[in-house]
Amino acid sequence: MHDDRTLVEARLKRVLDERVRPAVHPRSVPLEVAVWHAAGEPVPVAEGLAAPHEPIGAGARWGVPWGTSWFRVTGTVPEEWAGRTVEAVLDLGFDENMPGFQCEGLVYRPDGTPVKGLNPRNQWVRIGAPVAGGERVRLHIEAASNPVILGDRGFRPTPLGDRETAGSEPQYTLGRMDLAVFDETVWQLVADLEVLGDLMAELPVESPRRWEILRAVERALDAVDLQDVGATAADARSRLTAVLSAPAAPSAHRISAVGHAHIDSAWLWPLRETVRKVARTAANMTALIDDEPEFVFAMSQAQQWAWVKEHRPEVWARVKKAVADGRFVPAGGMWVESDTNMPGSEAMARQFVHGKRFFIEEFGVDNEEAWLPDTFGFAAGLPQIIAAAGSRHLLTQKISWSRTNRFPHHTFLWEGIDGTRIFTHFPPVDTYNCTMSGAELAHAVRNFRDKGAARHSLAPTGWGDGGGGTTREMVARATRLRSLEGSPTVEWETPAAFFAKAEAEYTAPPVWVGELYLELHRATLTSQAKTKQGNRRSEHLLREAELWAATAAVRTGFPYPYDALDRIWKTVLLHQFHDILPGSSIAWVHREARRTYERVAAELEAIVDAAQRALAGDGAMPLVFNAAPHTRSGVPAGGAAPLVAQGRTTLTARPAGGHVLDNGLLRVGIDPAGLVVSVYDIAAGRETVAPGGAANLLQLHPDFPNKWDAWDVDEFYRNTVIDLTDADEVAAGDDGASVRVVRSFGASRVTQVLSLPPGERRLVVDTEVDWHETEKFLKLAFPLDVHAERYAAETQFGHVHRPTHTNTSWEAAKFEACNHRFVHVAEPGWGVAVVNDSTYGHDVTRTVRAGADRGTTTTVRVSLLRAPRFPDPETDQGVHRFRHALVPGADIGDAVREGWRINLPERRHTGAAEVAPLVTADADAVVITAVKLADDRSGDVVVRFHEAHGGRARTTLTAGFPVTGVEVTDLLERPLPDAPSVTADGDRIAVALRPFQLMTLRLRR
Repeated sequence: MHDDRTLVEARLKRVLDERVRPAVHPRSVPLEVAVWHAAGEPVPVAEGLAAPHEPIGAGARWGVPWGTSWFRVTGTVPEEWAGRTVEAVLDLGFDENMPGFQCEGLVYRPDGTPVKGLNPRNQWVRIGAPVAGGERVRLHIEAASNPVILGDRGFRPTPLGDRETAGSEPQYTLGRMDLAVFDETVWQLVADLEVLGDLMAELPVESPRRWEILRAVERALDAVDLQDVGATAADARSRLTAVLSAPAAPSAHRISAVGHAHIDSAWLWPLRETVRKVARTAANMTALIDDEPEFVFAMSQAQQWAWVKEHRPEVWARVKKAVADGRFVPAGGMWVESDTNMPGSEAMARQFVHGKRFFIEEFGVDNEEAWLPDTFGFAAGLPQIIAAAGSRHLLTQKISWSRTNRFPHHTFLWEGIDGTRIFTHFPPVDTYNCTMSGAELAHAVRNFRDKGAARHSLAPTGWGDGGGGTTREMVARATRLRSLEGSPTVEWETPAAFFAKAEAEYTAPPVWVGELYLELHRATLTSQAKTKQGNRRSEHLLREAELWAATAAVRTGFPYPYDALDRIWKTVLLHQFHDILPGSSIAWVHREARRTYERVAAELEAIVDAAQRALAGDGAMPLVFNAAPHTRSGVPAGGAAPLVAQGRTTLTARPAGGHVLDNGLLRVGIDPAGLVVSVYDIAAGRETVAPGGAANLLQLHPDFPNKWDAWDVDEFYRNTVIDLTDADEVAAGDDGASVRVVRSFGASRVTQVLSLPPGERRLVVDTEVDWHETEKFLKLAFPLDVHAERYAAETQFGHVHRPTHTNTSWEAAKFEACNHRFVHVAEPGWGVAVVNDSTYGHDVTRTVRAGADRGTTTTVRVSLLRAPRFPDPETDQGVHRFRHALVPGADIGDAVREGWRINLPERRHTGAAEVAPLVTADADAVVITAVKLADDRSGDVVVRFHEAHGGRARTTLTAGFPVTGVEVTDLLERPLPDAPSVTADGDRIAVALRPFQLMTLRLRR
């Protein structure tokens, strides 16, 4: 037989594109269209429906950036269409090459009832099936003219990312607005041909199955009358029955399809627009559930569910019914799909507390999976948090984006820093927007790394971010792929059903230990510094507010602000979403975030102040309140007392020029250029700064990644560096115990104050940067005379070790990494910590010095600021303030302690007496991360703590109030059925902890 394969395949493509697909809607009549453009922000539905409309026609321009236009479409179904299925085809000006990220609409009936969303690949609204003919049609569309931020222009700067700079140029051209006959037989033929054509293209050319499909497709195409597709579609379909009926091989890979729409809670649109995106998608998915009996849809992010409940009660009612039917599934158990690198310990825990509690209270659903398909890497402390929330599984596909190394597993056990293991799945389809195409499913099969031991994988199926979710076309493909020879099998299932099958078949999966580092998007640890500072400050203010409010409630009857704290926590958790906290959203999002953090800080400061005043009482005794988990300067952790004097610091001239700071513990040499050339540990008798090096060295790099400007820093940035050593001013500070250094570079200016607190073994560096650079990266370097092959960086409920060398590509790829409050490098017997109040990105490198010395220099560099121009062209422009401290002679316990100290400054009041702590722990390695009243408003005290040094610890917790009972609980404050044992003796509780173990206790009053 002659090889005519390419001829038939090309014929299939053209006939589908030019004849069959257009015949799905073979007859149409135009609708009459009128529009009202709302001024400013979106208006209530009733106002949009009642507003005065003006005529508009296809081809007209509409929609200022970020505007809302209310379209009214009216018409009459032709009498001759009686008995047919009729749809409205409503094209707002969509670019079908983009499934989302552009204009969208939500369709309403005249009474305000929502029908479904309108999206680029979902433009239809069912009018009747069948119609009687002559029906009057009236629909309203709330259309959002969201501008295209990331389109054909790529990552070029644009003013469209903020309403204040976007201008008023109309963004869209109104397209087809018609009533049309829907020919279901033709539509089914399209699905048949698409599935078979896709499958055929993925099979080997020498496969008999490929040729069977080819011949069947050829026969079907022969049956199609290109001038009357509808009349011949049934015959064409009949010629495909045999090849569509051939079942899959018993050994076929099995795919669990989960309806899905990954909706970023903010990204290239503001938070207010996400509220509407979620409503449109939920309306679409509940409508699809009504039409497709096997379809299952999963939606994560409790915040997005809460938005639907608050803003679209009619959609919410449909969602609740679908949840009750088991078809619309709460997923993930988190408040949002947050970043997991930067959120602190308590914040990461509260993501699960508030997310799971919402689903439990609203639906009685306690799901067991963390659902984070798009998060930029996963901290090594996360497995323990997932387990402590009562969950068992994790799903993500983002690690497939790594550029350097291919991850060795798709299904595995992920082990965290404390030894907790979580059953984890990376969908091998490598997308969270699967369309059920043959190419995607074939890729999933080829790509699956666990063949032979497992054969189940999951495919999140549907368009996200304004694409409207799963489409009826995707469901049609899945129906044909349920069992089809040559293809993996497909079945609609819930995430829980998938994980049950995957665990059952894979009883001994491989284990990955430590962080799941994404070899991409490393710059998200630095971009948008004020957003990151707002997060860090909010986390610590929340700790203070809970601690002092709980202490005051127990001691004085102070009204505990349950509602305010609940609301504020949810606000902070929302802003930890994986495109807000990482700094990868448009200017509008970050402008709003800054204002939100200011409001949060003001409200929390007021709570803290009121609680502390209630505790202090009336009196003249000077009191210092210490919210840190360690005693400092004589003030107990979680208590208040007069400060104990700590000696003094002297400032003298340096013989070689410059200044010397000395507090009896450290002697710091600052040269005439304001560089720290010596930090001498007097007790240890050793120098901290590497020979020939200078600490507190500001370094400036060019920073123009190949793409993903706000997200990425590419390794080649290191090839060029400018050391900022020229000083405008180096002078003694006004207090006579500090040194002020001023430098100018480019269009920017840096002012630093170097100080040595009396009685403390730390050099404090306060940095103010008036930043006006573009596409630059500012680092703060500390070259240390320490021989270290690894270093410790704080993460949730502990720390993670990373190599300082680059022996393998896995280590080399971690050239920028995340820390929380500290980085610690050490050799046996002596170490150094670098602690911070608001930065996350850093790098640690090592070199061996030349000459006779041959010592090792380990350099810790803190990432201060970037200046990418996409998606926010003004990223980080303006004034920023940072505080860092260098702590010589520090062991890991010192690093932990100093990290807390720099983030929780002392607060001063006058009062009647000292304030005893509500709860204390007598082991330095045990850190109390939260003291609060129980969320059930019982008045019980909840204490969360963990082992922080990486070893085993025994501690006695002492409650400063009568305790009638002690329970070990999960993060949601529910008793643990298999709780570790604790021994209670009145107000004293003895606890043993494994390395990095976290524990939550409920102390009954």
